Amino acid sequence: MKTKFKDLSATTVLSAALTAVTLLFLMVPVVQMVATAFMKNAFRGMKAGFTTDWIAKVLDIYGDTILRSLGLACGALVICVAIGVPAAWILVREERKRWAAFLEEALILPLSMPGLAIGLGILLVWGGFTSLRHSSLFILCGHVMFCLPFMVRSVMSVLRVEPIAAYEEASATLGASPWTTFTQVVVPVAMPGILAGALMVMTVSLGEFNISWMLQTPDTKTLPVGMADSYASMRLEVGSAYTFLFLVILVPLLSLMQALPDWIKKRAEARRLADEAAA
Repeated sequence: MKTKFKDLSATTVLSAALTAVTLLFLMVPVVQMVATAFMKNAFRGMKAGFTTDWIAKVLDIYGDTILRSLGLACGALVICVAIGVPAAWILVREERKRWAAFLEEALILPLSMPGLAIGLGILLVWGGFTSLRHSSLFILCGHVMFCLPFMVRSVMSVLRVEPIAAYEEASATLGASPWTTFTQVVVPVAMPGILAGALMVMTVSLGEFNISWMLQTPDTKTLPVGMADSYASMRLEVGSAYTFLFLVILVPLLSLMQALPDWIKKRAEARRLADEAAA
């Protein structure tokens, strides 16, 4: 055992120490928040005992905001897939043309803008439509505008490394229509990018605060806005319980995002082996 410790270099020990300190710095607040969500009294600490009453209270008071955020995320996902995948395909096909470069920059522009500015722009343009202004669709417009670049870029990154032009040419040679080529050739090839983009859209939409705060009404609060409200107007335990529920929803999505690259690599390797076997 002593020999093993002697073999460790100073760099290895320093790296391990920095990693441990970083993990503690990041995880201690999260652990404290989770513990507070189940404490009867945060100021008395664990001595006061534990309860699930705060979780039940959050679900009772803010349950509609959680469901609304899930609905908005699913709606944003559907719209981003419907618009983003064809847009990415066209941009890759026509990427040497100036209008394609301009359109790509225009699609990505919302990422460089503050969320409050995007929300203000939507308010100025569409805020006069009262029925739209007081519905969740108003917030959905902002979420789609902000999330669409993630879908477009994810799909484009996949299509750019695939010989998509050769696939399309082969499909056309076999007599396939443009729609058939898109649905039967382009979409399967772009599927890793679509899945990556879908996870990013869901994650970003669920956690988006600035646009949602700018566009919300008392009847259309979203999960992050409700979370801020719970910390501002409720007990600390309620805010912590709300944050815990948010993590319960978000962590699985983040875990899938972490696992997706390995799945994409395995899929690419399987395709390569299949192509070699066919050749």
